[in-house]
Amino acid sequence: MGEHASPGPGKRRKAGKPESRLAMVRRARRINRELAEVYPYAHPELDFENPFQLLIATVLSAQTTDLRVNQTTPALFAAYPTPEDLAAAVPEKVEELIRPTGFFRAKTKSIMGLSKALRDDFGGEVPGTLKDLVSLPGVGRKTAFVVLGNAFGVPGITVDTHFQRLVRRWKWTDQEDPVKIEAEIATIFPKSEWTMLSHRVIFHGRRICHARRPACGACPITHLCPSYGEGETDPEKARKLLKYELGGQPGQRLKPPADYPGKPAPALGAPG
Repeated sequence: MGEHASPGPGKRRKAGKPESRLAMVRRARRINRELAEVYPYAHPELDFENPFQLLIATVLSAQTTDLRVNQTTPALFAAYPTPEDLAAAVPEKVEELIRPTGFFRAKTKSIMGLSKALRDDFGGEVPGTLKDLVSLPGVGRKTAFVVLGNAFGVPGITVDTHFQRLVRRWKWTDQEDPVKIEAEIATIFPKSEWTMLSHRVIFHGRRICHARRPACGACPITHLCPSYGEGETDPEKARKLLKYELGGQPGQRLKPPADYPGKPAPALGAPG
């Protein structure tokens, strides 16, 4: 963590004195700015070379890790590089290739179904609008915004489990429905920030602000967090909880961006 380590939690609001909307927005935007300093290399953690690969990888990422998807998709994309190829595949062969990602029968149905829709309705090209993307089998708003933001440069807020957890811990919203969370967060930040905000929050959730044991004592934004103390506050113990490059471990991508400070993840079957 080094230069990004926080000196510790700052002044807390007095009990019984609610935070104003303006104060919350200012605090939220400051968190975003400080996370940008901690994670200047924040990026989508799925390997992809084109919009089709990102779409398929994102659908496969449900209920599993990006690492497992990244270890699985090279063989899938080698066998079926285009929507037309995947649409015409034998389902049992696809199931076997994506088995490591879990729920492989349902996922096969989704990725083959969306490939057929791309072939039949969109000329074999991934569409670049929210309306068209969510019309595809197995594609919801979260998946659509991942594709729009990272393949087409269209701003979007990706409300995954990490994002939901952190924005509630930070008291940016008390909503539980992802669509309502998305709508509320969209009022706090300018549209130009939505995609990178999503990456930064998700990075922080995976590396420091974990679901079960947040590493509060190693967190760089404790002075801005109203939930400080939910996790381990001892700095030494907290540092041992850090994951991925902050803990000296490989990230989730086999082919990370050039500015990623951690090690590439191992291929499927390779020693970690």
